[in-house]
Amino acid sequence: MPELPEVEVSRLGISPHLQQQRIEKVVVRQRQLRWLIPDEVLQINQQPVLDVTRRAKYLLIHLPDGELIIHLGMSGHLKVVPAVTPAGKHDHVDIYLSNGLVLRLNDTRRFGAVLWQPKDTMHTLMENLGPEPLLGDFHAAMLLAACQKRSSAIKLVLMDNHVVVGVGNIYANEALFQAGIHPKMPANQLSAEKAELLVQVVKQILAKAITQGGTTLKDFSQTDGKPGYFAQQLLVYGRGGEECFSCQTELKEIRLGQRSTVYCPACQGEH
Repeated sequence: MPELPEVEVSRLGISPHLQQQRIEKVVVRQRQLRWLIPDEVLQINQQPVLDVTRRAKYLLIHLPDGELIIHLGMSGHLKVVPAVTPAGKHDHVDIYLSNGLVLRLNDTRRFGAVLWQPKDTMHTLMENLGPEPLLGDFHAAMLLAACQKRSSAIKLVLMDNHVVVGVGNIYANEALFQAGIHPKMPANQLSAEKAELLVQVVKQILAKAITQGGTTLKDFSQTDGKPGYFAQQLLVYGRGGEECFSCQTELKEIRLGQRSTVYCPACQGEH
């Protein structure tokens, strides 16, 4: 599933093609994605694009009457192609632009979403979201306060969108490793010192991933496929049973919240 850095790279990739353009029309070939695409999306016509932003893992295309919300789900990706480019089997939504290009959503598994948020309202999916991890609202005091109320595993709290948005499974594994925190540690045992370190590490890891992803932006203007989500140097995720890069101890893999969790029993301790 695309995580926050991939979604942010998608935003950076599509933004130059949408800025100062109009959405002339929206063509929907498959209306039933994760949720039914609402009528308001089908009726978009000659609407100027005011901005393209991101909230958590949602992309928002701002129009005078509201925001077009796009979620990539598990397998979705966006590409920008000339309007004459034939649609493929899983190309479900085309957003036609005044510059002769089309913003095209491809989604093999159809777990993505294209929704509508009327002006001056908030979609239910946007309600109760925590702060953005790369902004100042995500800080050690805030994280510590949230953790003090919870006895569940720190990894699960870090992945809770009510606490902080966008820290998915990959980056939660990586951040806890770099902060030297065992993923099963009860959240209410997090110290102020470790909270400060964890916040710093989360910000650094996500920012680095976005920077790495910037090298793939050219792919958004290619007609032959995905944006090519970037290869990363992952220290623990997906490496269960291999040696820790730091101490050569065998990395352990467990399940937490039905998600794969990899950690180093030497660097992160045991619980």
